[in-house]
Amino acid sequence: MIMIRRNKTIALLVTTILPLWMVISCGRIPEQGTLVITESYGNKVTAGPETDRTGEGSLFRLVLFHPEKKTSQQLTKDFFSARYAEVSYDGKSLLFTGKHKQEDPWQIWEMNLRSRKARQITKSADNSVDPAYLPGGRIVFSRKLTNDSLKGGFSLFTCGTDGSDLRRITFSPHDYTGSSVLKDGRILTISKQTYPSEGHPVVMVLRPDGTKNELFYTGNFPISSCRETSDGKVLFTESEASGNTAGTPVAISYNRPLHSRQALASQGEYRFVCSTGSGQMLVSVRDSMSGRFTLSYLDRERKSPGEPSYTAGEGDVQEVTEVVVRERPKKLPSEVDPGVKTGQLMCQNINLTGLTSPETGFTLPKARQIEVFGLNESMGRVSVEPDGSFYLKLPADTPFRIETLDSLGRVVNGPGGWYYLRPNERRGCAGCHEDQEIAPANRYALAVGKKPVTLPIHIENIKEKEVELE
Repeated sequence: MIMIRRNKTIALLVTTILPLWMVISCGRIPEQGTLVITESYGNKVTAGPETDRTGEGSLFRLVLFHPEKKTSQQLTKDFFSARYAEVSYDGKSLLFTGKHKQEDPWQIWEMNLRSRKARQITKSADNSVDPAYLPGGRIVFSRKLTNDSLKGGFSLFTCGTDGSDLRRITFSPHDYTGSSVLKDGRILTISKQTYPSEGHPVVMVLRPDGTKNELFYTGNFPISSCRETSDGKVLFTESEASGNTAGTPVAISYNRPLHSRQALASQGEYRFVCSTGSGQMLVSVRDSMSGRFTLSYLDRERKSPGEPSYTAGEGDVQEVTEVVVRERPKKLPSEVDPGVKTGQLMCQNINLTGLTSPETGFTLPKARQIEVFGLNESMGRVSVEPDGSFYLKLPADTPFRIETLDSLGRVVNGPGGWYYLRPNERRGCAGCHEDQEIAPANRYALAVGKKPVTLPIHIENIKEKEVELE
């Protein structure tokens, strides 16, 4: 009996002490509601996503902060600089942009929040920033390509969480930065034209394979990445002027992003806004006394921040993300087929345009043709059908713009913004510069009754995979 009791006692000690030893030796996953804060030191807050993603002249570090216990711990002591953090959907891992040495390019890293160990995902001589988790074990991030043949700035790439299967998904002369992933599986990103002239930054939405890249929101100048809330809102901070480092936190509706803008604060200078799992709003706001950005909770009724919840001393609070289990986004199927060298575009009516104003009586002359431009030259002119429709086949992963012309070849509208088609992508639009929320009229477009017009002409000789349409 004594031996049996002794064995039971040993077994009890083993089952009690061993898990405790494992927790002590391996670390603990941070509690739900803990915050990962990006602090910056050196230069006062650097410019927004549309002008600067590498933050030269400033040092950045990631800090784990417990709001209730008021305790903090630096996560990136081994890095010269680290920023742009995002917590995984299960709350166990952290994506971020970092560099070990000052001369290193920015690369994407992932940290295990239990062990605090980080591993490098991307390895490139080019700067890689702004990572975000995709479903299916992949991530999306922005990379600044050196001497890009498409004259772009930061382009979007995806890869596995181990860095494998790297794919470029944007192919236009634009900067794509500050990406986040919606619950429906699409990517929100801040996009700004870089060629032939600098454009106004807007919020675009696209699928993880780069298809269906279209406007989501345009207003003032976005200076922070977008964050979706649990109640169907999208939050970000925007400024009234280009280059400003502070602005106003705003919310737009997921269902009507172009017509639902709501300012969340009536005063103050803000850098970042996000929603917590409990529904509160956290903001990075400039303190009137110190001139530094601090972390506060936003009082929605008063539209003003409360007392600072966290300060970075002589630094600024740049961004914040919460350690919380979130809904995993949908994994969207892809229509991209590398065996196909072209994509197809159909427009229902080029004379349907948002530039026409019934209130003022302003109308445009009727367009009869379109001209398609590549980066350096015209790809050709096409006469449209009597109902204003056209149907084109164009080289995949090649930027193009469209200009509308009257019957005498005079410009009516455009050229508009840059588009591209992924291999085997089929796209359609209701008109030219039309309201992006408009539903196409339920009518048969004459152009689809014929084969698509191939531009430029010489690609007719390209042999590609035959695709059966259902």
